[in-house]
Amino acid sequence: MTGRNARPGRLWLAGAAFVALAATAGAASAQPLTVVELFTSQGCSSCPPANANLIKVKDRPGVLALSFNVTYWDYLGWKDIFGRQEFTERQVTYEPSLGHDGPFTPQVVVNGSADAVGARPGEIERLISASPHAQGPALSLGQGKVSIGSGKAPGGQADIWLVRYAKGVVEVPVARGENTGRTLPHGNVVHSLQRLGGWSGQATTLPLPAATGGLSTAVLVQSPGGGPILAAAAD
Repeated sequence: MTGRNARPGRLWLAGAAFVALAATAGAASAQPLTVVELFTSQGCSSCPPANANLIKVKDRPGVLALSFNVTYWDYLGWKDIFGRQEFTERQVTYEPSLGHDGPFTPQVVVNGSADAVGARPGEIERLISASPHAQGPALSLGQGKVSIGSGKAPGGQADIWLVRYAKGVVEVPVARGENTGRTLPHGNVVHSLQRLGGWSGQATTLPLPAATGGLSTAVLVQSPGGGPILAAAAD
């Protein structure tokens, strides 16, 4: 009798331990992401060290590192092959709240709320360490949708951004301009940026368009006008 009763007890304990382990693993995978945006250009001679600095942190747990290539140095003789006007506009939108008169490269912005010159040794790591975790809503991607939990939207509204990027490192040979003859590495290059909609604090579900061309997906919930990033998720 005693032996038969003990066996289910041991099974129950094992099951409880498994559930606890699964919950812990789930919590770890859902940890808040620190979003590191590097605004860079292949036409900028001071940008290669910043590209290298971003590559150093791109695989760090809890970090979403993204390279946004801007267009305003294209006139120097080399048109950045990843440059997009919408990336330049994103950077320009950041500048007033960060205390700058205009954009510059290489600029790194962390969680939409702090910035530094990305070429300086250790600056990206310092910003990551100093930046508080996002305090926004729960955010998840899966089954063709974006799910955002309820919470507080500062000012009553936030933007939902869809980012498609190429995970990993790509090397680009530059034939003209300030980096003539150099082959420049880029990490996690963004290929497109699209506003999916808005979030006002209510739980929301939006359709997530399928990615193409082998690109990875990230979604950002962000205060408007270049404000802080409230939540981020990536596949």
